Amino acid sequence: MLEFFTLRHDQTATEAPAVTLEAFAGQSNAAAVRIEAGEDARELLSHLDRLRLVEVNFPVFGDGRGYSAARILREAGYEGELRAIGDVLVDQIGYLVRCGFDSFEPDQPLDPIALKAALSRFPHHYQKTAEVDRPVWALRHG
Repeated sequence: MLEFFTLRHDQTATEAPAVTLEAFAGQSNAAAVRIEAGEDARELLSHLDRLRLVEVNFPVFGDGRGYSAARILREAGYEGELRAIGDVLVDQIGYLVRCGFDSFEPDQPLDPIALKAALSRFPHHYQKTAEVDRPVWALRHG
């Protein structure tokens, strides 16, 4: 069972302790921040150059605000580690990756076989995402 896993190409995870968004605003040396549900990821946009890790908390699996936070950060150019934490289920992993998450720390360990199946379930997608993969329509039309 997996308590933590990363999809980062260098396979390393940032070990810096994450501070709250409120505490981050008052510090000049923090390199890791944790966003809670309902907090605005746009508050970090002017600090992306110093961030190595952004943790996004999913308090319950049905709370989708973390997906939006990930897209906001990735579309703004954030290239550091983006970690989904909390009530993260294996069924969500593929969608979380498509929004830009590249590491995961779920409350409940995940079955590695189910995780592999979830990550390979859909080899092509129709929508553009934070991933670098081209949508299937772009593949079809050159």
